[in-house]
Amino acid sequence: MNKTICLALTGASGMPYGLRLLEYLLAAGCRVQLLYSQAAQVVARQEMDLELPSRPAETKAALLARYPAVDPEKLFVFGREEWFAPVASGSNPPDAMVICPCSMGTLAAIAQGLADNLIERAADVVLKEGRKLILVPRETPLSAIHLENMLRLARAGAVILPPSPGFYHRPENVAEVVEFVVARVLDQLAVPHALMQRWGE
Repeated sequence: MNKTICLALTGASGMPYGLRLLEYLLAAGCRVQLLYSQAAQVVARQEMDLELPSRPAETKAALLARYPAVDPEKLFVFGREEWFAPVASGSNPPDAMVICPCSMGTLAAIAQGLADNLIERAADVVLKEGRKLILVPRETPLSAIHLENMLRLARAGAVILPPSPGFYHRPENVAEVVEFVVARVLDQLAVPHALMQRWGE
């Protein structure tokens, strides 16, 4: 699998989705360009007791220690204002980008065409270059502003994929609920997986 996927973690609840997705993308042989917000650092600590250091090199080292089977050459971590990162330019866009979890603030910024940090700029690049942008927004309930921003992005070509797990596969633990959502993201990326039995099989 030679796909290059940009994965961004933001400050919404749902960090297990993002980190499980990271693990499976790397296991599938994808090149992953990882971005994360300052709020994501707080959420990772709160939800998973995981420290994401401010320095990208330290975060890469921490993730490689967490996932020892990962090829270090497949993981690239960039800072929030690292404007010379490949994802900052339409001359070198990823094959696709996933923001998981996606905060309402990040979603709103992208919907308005803002690019004040590398996550927003990367999303802007992916949209303008006609690549797939997948947003996994985690919020409830949703206000009219949230819904209008999602509609604006859907009309611009983004995939809005709320982490709404099904239960027809009868999950026995939280990990299986998380994997249901991760499987839906992998399907959108056309990354093969065997996370769960498909409907009708």
